[in-house]
Amino acid sequence: MAIKKQYLKSKPVCKVTFSVPAEEAKKVAVLGTFNEWNQKKAVQLKKLKNGTFKGTVDLEKDNSYEFRYVVDGQWTNDDQADAYAWSDFAAAENGVLNV
Repeated sequence: MAIKKQYLKSKPVCKVTFSVPAEEAKKVAVLGTFNEWNQKKAVQLKKLKNGTFKGTVDLEKDNSYEFRYVVDGQWTNDDQADAYAWSDFAAAENGVLNV
């Protein structure tokens, strides 16, 4: 898994690209505090020919966001998250993204 951050000079925004290698998966999405953990607002990642799912979201910079991936219904963290934060709601850790 990979997270790429690209800061825009023209706006206080960071373009964050999520990449998840999951050849066998049919569907991968990113949920987090930036979309209120709402499945309907989830960032759906697109499957590339090499089996990696990829998608980009614009996040306001100078903030921290908690997030997790949903791969075919299974919640999972990114091993390259900036940090991890315990969630009592999920009874698990969420990845933290600092932008």
